[in-house]
Amino acid sequence: MRTLITLTLATVVALAGCAAAAPPAPATVPQLTVQVLETLPHDPAAFTQGLEFSGATLYEGTGLVGQSSVRAGAPGQPPTTRVDLPAPLFGEGITVTGPTLWQLTWQNGVAIERDARTLAELRRVSYDGEGWGLCHDGGRLVMSDGSDRLTFRDPATFAVTGEVTVHHGEQTFSQLNELECAGGAVYANVWQTDRILRIDPATGEVTGQITAAGLLTPAQASAADVLNGIAAVPGTDEFLITGKLWPVMFRVKFVPAS
Repeated sequence: MRTLITLTLATVVALAGCAAAAPPAPATVPQLTVQVLETLPHDPAAFTQGLEFSGATLYEGTGLVGQSSVRAGAPGQPPTTRVDLPAPLFGEGITVTGPTLWQLTWQNGVAIERDARTLAELRRVSYDGEGWGLCHDGGRLVMSDGSDRLTFRDPATFAVTGEVTVHHGEQTFSQLNELECAGGAVYANVWQTDRILRIDPATGEVTGQITAAGLLTPAQASAADVLNGIAAVPGTDEFLITGKLWPVMFRVKFVPAS
C-alpha cells in the first residue's frame, strides 16, 4: 500500500512538473470585420493583383496572360493612364516608391520598374521563385510568393535583405497574396478566402484577422473571383478593398467583430 501511494504521489509530482514546463497556449488572434462606408465602381474585367494609393491616385495591377496591365487614376473612375503587358508576362503585385513603381510577374521571374507618372518601363530585374504581392513600408519592399514568408527587398536594387515567417504561436499562414503596408503593419489577402491578415513585419506575428465575407450580392458573386486588393486611403484609417473581376470596390474601416 505504501508503495502504491508513493508511486501515485511521484506520478502526480511528475505530471505537475510537465504542466509547469509546457508553453502557454497562444492567445487568440483578434478578430475584425469590415464596416462599409462607400461602394465605388470597379472594372469587372480587371483581374486585380495589386491595389495602392499614392496621394490621390489609385494604382492597380491586373493579371492573366494577354490581359495584364498597370493602371492609374481616380478611384471609381476609368484610369487616366494604362500600360498593358505583352504575353507571356502575367502581372502580379505592384507598389509605388516615390517617382517609380515596381510590378511583379507571377512565374516569369521578372520585376518591372516603371515611371510612376507615365507608367513607362524603366528596367527589369530578375528574381527567384514566384511573385504574388508587393508593398513599400517607407524603407524597404515587402514581397509575398504564395508561401508563409514575407521577403524584404531593397527598393533601389530589388536585392533580398531579409525575411520573416508569418505565424501566430506555432501556427503558420501561407497563401499570402496581395499586400498593403500601412500604419507599421502589413495587410495580406489570403488567396481563395475572404480573409485579410494584419501582420507585424518585425516578427511575422499575426496581430489581427479580418473577415470580409458577404460584400457582393449573389448576382455579383456569380461572375466574380476571389477577394484580392487592399489600398490604405491616405490620411485616414480607411481602406479600399476589391477582388478579381469584381464590379465594385468598397471603402471600409476594419472594426472589431461582435
